[in-house]
Amino acid sequence: MGFRFSGVVQAKKVLRRSLSGSQQATSLNVPKGYFAVYVGESQKRFVVPITYLNQPAFQVLLSQAEEEFSFDHPNGGLSIPCTEDEFSKLTSQFN
Repeated sequence: MGFRFSGVVQAKKVLRRSLSGSQQATSLNVPKGYFAVYVGESQKRFVVPITYLNQPAFQVLLSQAEEEFSFDHPNGGLSIPCTEDEFSKLTSQFN
């Protein structure tokens, strides 16, 4: 249980770092309790609930995003290093 809690805390820190300093994130019509991610080569935008931060598989994606992209998206979101199909399949399992 402690490991899972620390994973959630780490995921929230990663998300905060990705959005810090970006005033654009608030202007993208992201509802409270959600955040924007950009997926695939076309950088398709998905708005996902923050509850995904509790999912170990999503935490892995966040770690990969940190390593690969350093959280530098011009629109204040996260770039996720996978295809749109992979992302859709993964997130459909969370619901």
